[in-house]
Order: sequence, then structure tokens, then C-alpha cells
Amino acid sequence: MGETAAVKPFHEYARDYVEKQLIPGAIIGIDSDGERMYELEFGYRNVAQKLPVTGDTVFGIASMTKSFTSAGIMKLQELGKLSVHDRIVEYLPELKKPGTQVERITLHHLMTHTAGYPPLATHVYARKNSIEQDPSAKDYGLDLLSNPGPHIETYDEMLAFMAADDFEWLGEPGQFYSYSNDSYGLLGVIISRVSGQPYEEFIEENVLKPAGMKNSFYSLDRLDEIENVTTLYMKAKDGSHVYEAPLWWDAPSMRSVGYLKSTANDILRYLEMYWNEGVVGGTRILSKESVEQMIHPHVEYEPGRCYGYGLRIVPDYFGSTLISHGGGLKGVSSYMCAIVEKKKAGVILTNVSDVDAGGLLLSTLNVTEGRKLDASPSAHEVREVDAGELRKFVGTFTSSEGMNVKVTLKDNQLSIESNEVCRKLKCIGKNFFIDEDEKEGILQFIENKDGEIERIVYGGRHILKENV
Repeated sequence: MGETAAVKPFHEYARDYVEKQLIPGAIIGIDSDGERMYELEFGYRNVAQKLPVTGDTVFGIASMTKSFTSAGIMKLQELGKLSVHDRIVEYLPELKKPGTQVERITLHHLMTHTAGYPPLATHVYARKNSIEQDPSAKDYGLDLLSNPGPHIETYDEMLAFMAADDFEWLGEPGQFYSYSNDSYGLLGVIISRVSGQPYEEFIEENVLKPAGMKNSFYSLDRLDEIENVTTLYMKAKDGSHVYEAPLWWDAPSMRSVGYLKSTANDILRYLEMYWNEGVVGGTRILSKESVEQMIHPHVEYEPGRCYGYGLRIVPDYFGSTLISHGGGLKGVSSYMCAIVEKKKAGVILTNVSDVDAGGLLLSTLNVTEGRKLDASPSAHEVREVDAGELRKFVGTFTSSEGMNVKVTLKDNQLSIESNEVCRKLKCIGKNFFIDEDEKEGILQFIENKDGEIERIVYGGRHILKENV
């Protein structure tokens, strides 16, 4: 985002951005102390029928769901049914392997993505039925079609797969942060077993309904009962256009990972809980202490960026605390945030994947707070690196989740290629590289004991180098 964009009226800039990114429909909303201070709708929830987007339009929210899962764990802790410091094998005995580190993993480790799990294929197989039925899956960013593994439809199947999966732990519990859908899948099982209810039912009864989130739900059946629901869209592989791709993906055994559907109005209502010490619309959802635990910066995964429980935390966001989380899934690019001390919350929901929704929302926040459109709370000092030093970083890195990342060197310029998009990298310190506009965040290279690169941290995930 440059100076020219900053002097344009923001709504014009936002509409230009949406058009350039081929977003069929989206909504941005910002509340201050529970009152709407800014709202902007773009395009359509259904392009062919020219149906508008409103604050009550139902979208997928993908991984924004994780904070709801964490809120469910906190509610069970308040009820005295578990503690975040309990070992997970107390609730998931199927995972027990005496003498291994799984015996030392706690719920806290799962909630902060520090259990030591590398990215596994569990989530790919949990949504395999949807992927196989959907012709648009070929255009999704990750390689999901070449996985020959099983269909994981039940909790028992998921636990059996994770117990038998032959993988190398990243490290001891608490040693490394690596964003883990698998961990949040396990939290969903724990919620169900401890509460004696289906995960979805427990979250609906203890978070969604008391918070007044009337248009938020997990079940695909509800989509047919509600008129104001978005159609999903997919970008063509070459990025030239979007097309209607109406099949919603589901993962019955891993809905706790990212399968809540919601609206801008509902999400902004929910975010009130974090700046209002657990209370939404006069109803207490969680205790003040539980909320404080959720928004505590438990682990720093990048300089100045931390993870709480189901939420990302920037402790110094222009002098305040920013909590946030994004989401990406087929037909979904979403982002929510709140500035706790200012009682301010924001959300953006869209109906297509692979869009920098967070960047657009944070730009909106900048403008509403009187900052430049492209203002950033962090600054990085770039240093020049000679080609000889850069060669050690070249390689191909793959994960069982379907991610394939290539780091290349050409004309003394290091670049990263992922999802068929190539971005130039800059060196900011010893091992950190960042995309030119910082949207991709920090890229970290991890060395083995011999000083060779064995993995990268990309998108918050530890991804192993091939042939290491």
C-alpha cells in the first residue's frame, strides 16, 4: 500500500482493492464500545442473482473458529471439569505411548500450538469427502488431491490416525510454536468427552446462544434454512477470474478447527467479550480471569507477535494490545480483531479464498484511528546478504498438510514460491526474511546441529526440507 492510496478516500481504495483481488462479495465492520462506527459492503453474496451483502449475511469464518474452541475449554475449566494444565492423555488415552513426549503434552500446549506436532495430514483426510465431491478443489491453494490416505469421519478414526502416524516431533512440548490444526482437532474431542455433548452443541449452548449470535452455527443443514447466506466462489488457478463453487466443505471430526459459519454482526458482538471482561450484551460468557488467560501472550512466535488461546496477540500495537485471528478455507478469507484498551473491534468476511483479508481490515483500522493507510506497528532493518550466504537457504520444503514451498536464488535475489505465486524476500537480521509488503510476515530458517537448513517456519508452520 503506497502513498497514493493513502490520499484517496478509503472506501474508494477498498473497492479498488476488492475489484483487483476479484472478491465477489465482502463486508467490513468496525465497532467502538459496542456501537457501529464504520461499515462497508462490497459486491454480492450471489453475483448471478445480484443479491447484496449485509451485516447478517452468513459466511464461513474458517480458523477464526479456534477462539470459540478455546472459549469452550475455558468454560469447562470454570465448571471444574478440567484444567488447561492437564495432560491430554487423561482425556485421550488412545494417544498414549509410554516414554514418548505425547505423555507430557497439556491442553495449554494444544491451545498455543506448542505441543510439538508437525503439520500432519489429519485435516486433509477429515475433509476428504468434500474434496472428492468438489470439482473446484483442483484450484484450491494446497495440493489436496494427491493424498491417497483414509477418510477420517469420526473422532475414533482421527485419534487412531494420529496415534499410528509415523512422524518426527518438532521438539519437546513448549519448545516450538507451529500452527497446528491437529491440535485444535484434539481439543474438539476433549470438549465433547468432558462435557458429554457433541462439540458443536456445547459451543452453541455455552458461547453462541448466550452471546446472542443468532446466525452462527456449524451444521451444513442450517444453510438451507437461511435465506441470507453467501454463495462460495473459487479463483481459477491462473488467477484470471472467479467462478461459482457452491459446495461447502465439511470435516465432521474436526469442526473445532475451522467450520463455524457466522455473520459480521455476530462476530462483532462476540468480540465484545474480550474488551468487556467476558460479558456480551449484559450476559456473562466467561469469567474475567478466563478472558485474561485467552488474551495473554503465552508464546512469542515472531518478534512482537504472540499467541494466546485461539487468538494472536500484538502486545504493542501503536501503544495498545491487538488481539486477532484470520481464517482461510475454500470460499473463505476472514479476519477479526479487537483493540482491548480502546473497546474497539473489527471484522472482514469474504466469499473467496486466498485474499489478504487481514491486511484490508487493519488498513481500515488505521484510517479510523487517524493513521496512514499503510502504517505498521513494527519496523524491520533490512541488510544486504551476498549470494554465497544466500545459497544455503535454497531448497524445497513440504508438509503433509499439502503445502509445497520453494526457496530459489536468481541474480542474487532470494525468492519464495508457494501456491504458484513467487515473492521476493529481504533479510532482516540473522535468519528472518520477509515479503516486500510484509503481508506474509516473517519467514524463519531453522538449522540442524551441523548448521544446515532443515526446515522453515512459514505461515507459522514448521515445514521440513526435502531430502534432509
